[in-house]
Amino acid sequence: MNIVPLDERTLDPAVALASLDDTAPREPHRLFALKHGDCFAVADAYGDIRGAGDGFFRDDTRVLSEYRLSIGGRATSLLGASLSRDNVLFTANLTNLPIKSLGGRDIPQGAIHIERVRLLWEDRLYERITLSNYSQVHSTVLVSLQFAADFRDMFEVRGSTRAKRGVVRAVETDDHSAVLRYQGLDELVRTSVLSFSQAPDEMLSDRADFHIAITKRSSRTLYIEVGAEVADRPDRERFRAANARARFAMRAKRRHGATLHSSGRVFNDWIERARADVALLTTELETGPYPYAGIPWFSTAFGRDGVISALQMLWLNPGLARGVLSFLAQHQATETSPFSDAEPGKIMHETRKGEMVALAELPFGRYYGGVDTTPLYIHLACAYADRTGDMAFIDGLWGSLCAAAQWIEETSRATGFVTYQRAADSGLSNQGWKDSSDSVFHADGRIPKGPIALVEVQGYVFAAFSGLAKLAKRRGDDERARHWERLAEAMRQRVEDRFWREELGTYALAIDGEDKPCDVRTSNAGHLLYVGLAAPERAKLVADQLLSASFQSGWGIRTLADDAIFFNPMSYHNGSIWPHDTSICTAGLARYGAHDHVVRLTSAMFEAAVHFNMRLPELFCGFTRSPGEAPIAYPVACLPQAWSAGAAFMLLQGCLGLEIDGWKGEISVRRPGLPIGIDKLTIRHLQVGTVTVDITFQRIGDRVVAYLADEHEGLAPLSVLS
Repeated sequence: MNIVPLDERTLDPAVALASLDDTAPREPHRLFALKHGDCFAVADAYGDIRGAGDGFFRDDTRVLSEYRLSIGGRATSLLGASLSRDNVLFTANLTNLPIKSLGGRDIPQGAIHIERVRLLWEDRLYERITLSNYSQVHSTVLVSLQFAADFRDMFEVRGSTRAKRGVVRAVETDDHSAVLRYQGLDELVRTSVLSFSQAPDEMLSDRADFHIAITKRSSRTLYIEVGAEVADRPDRERFRAANARARFAMRAKRRHGATLHSSGRVFNDWIERARADVALLTTELETGPYPYAGIPWFSTAFGRDGVISALQMLWLNPGLARGVLSFLAQHQATETSPFSDAEPGKIMHETRKGEMVALAELPFGRYYGGVDTTPLYIHLACAYADRTGDMAFIDGLWGSLCAAAQWIEETSRATGFVTYQRAADSGLSNQGWKDSSDSVFHADGRIPKGPIALVEVQGYVFAAFSGLAKLAKRRGDDERARHWERLAEAMRQRVEDRFWREELGTYALAIDGEDKPCDVRTSNAGHLLYVGLAAPERAKLVADQLLSASFQSGWGIRTLADDAIFFNPMSYHNGSIWPHDTSICTAGLARYGAHDHVVRLTSAMFEAAVHFNMRLPELFCGFTRSPGEAPIAYPVACLPQAWSAGAAFMLLQGCLGLEIDGWKGEISVRRPGLPIGIDKLTIRHLQVGTVTVDITFQRIGDRVVAYLADEHEGLAPLSVLS
């Protein structure tokens, strides 16, 4: 097999843009995503699928690669497109270009309104196309739907090439449907069935033509469904039933956890969209809710992404963390496999379901090549325990947590640090969150030799051992508690001794396999503030770096200082802005008392979200903010992305200075602030132990005060430090 290695998690933008050519979505080129379970659909603002990175995907296979609507033999004209507030419905409003009716009469532009409404429910795509005639004459128009299914694996869509594929079967048609089939090399037959509410007047292997007669001032509606099998004929009742079930399910997901409401209408729109995006990406698995990473490239369970998303949402919705921990514990490695980078105790990085992983052409069926996921998993478990006091759940996880800790100890035995070096060429070359092939380098541009110790990973290890020591004490295991305390302190000291670079005023990015530091200023050092490893005087210097013009763009924190040799504000990891990274660094700044800067960073990220239609993308370009100009989009960023949506809540928690002690049933607020322009914010239905409370933050003069709406029996008084 001729496989192109995927050394980074996204397409190179130049390659991606060059590959779009005539199949690229037309202007405006924004893409709209729907998701349910393990299905998702991405289309342009017209509702069309054009076969670039868009499509309808099921279980990591593109089951609809082309789906275009034309009226009178011509493309439509876009009026507008939107997603419903709950992310369930996509709606495109279109009109006709100048066309002729089937009787030969001229129909001027704008005479016919076309509304396309689409949703996903239980592995099926439902669409309603309504044509409304606003002219003064009766018309019969040609409505055509061009369709195709290439059944390409997600990794093929992302850029991998294969020397051999399975067989695409001839399209089978009948009066109301078209059946497209593909028999993969894995012997699995994948099917895509397009069904129509009325019989096409002409049905071809790639197109259905309808002659729609519309009297003046009237409407006609066509229903289409796309699924894995033939179902009942689409109609109004089926569409409405699917819509009702989808919206009910989404409402149920959005009700989990506390809610937020502020005095700022636009700020509320951002918070509601972020909450809706987390709900959209959260899939109900047997182990509980799990936030899939992002659409289109990463609509699956990722270990690192799931853990960080759960950490971001923990103060509001600890149930998400419980679901993530349960899933990762169930899929913890129990054996050694170089192909999948698995070792006993290690926590999964990624799981996939497509043909290529089924055939072991790529290792990502269940892949463990993430060096940070295992300590982050332990850290999340400890943070969940502190937030909830749910020791019974932790007791059930204890064996898994100990196995993960043992893996950390064993892998760090040789150097004192947790390092990575891929075990097979098919794996990821860089295995931290910045996993591009050029994201780890020396100051002169040399790519370091492995094994590599990343600075933030050692911080996660410090947090993991520190948290485990406290949990062991609660379990009455003083011997293990002392052991993990010693390991945590030893890691803290080694990081301070080996990673600190006095001449840079920050910590090195990494230490390579030759024991040489990568003397590069990056945002990675900010993660040490998040876990509390850095000594206060050094934390102050790191904060100064992150808040300097080299990192601070005005919209967020760049991943790389602007004087580094590989700095490029348009790159994936070397100078761009990742909202989740900014949120972690900001939480670190809050931990060390830089509250005014936390408020400004939260406000800047909100302002960026406004320019992105209230939805923070996976990343955006790191150009310096200029008055009157918007942030610059990264061409192929995932949207929505779970940890970008979750960033809003981690930023806001840092801004409010709010912490919850689940052991004591206590809420503490330290030097609370509110985003610029927000005078009041209320948290409703915040669960603390068995008690649910409402907390209000209000600006009074130049101070922000916090108070409980009512006194609650069983809850310790609200502690506020101004």
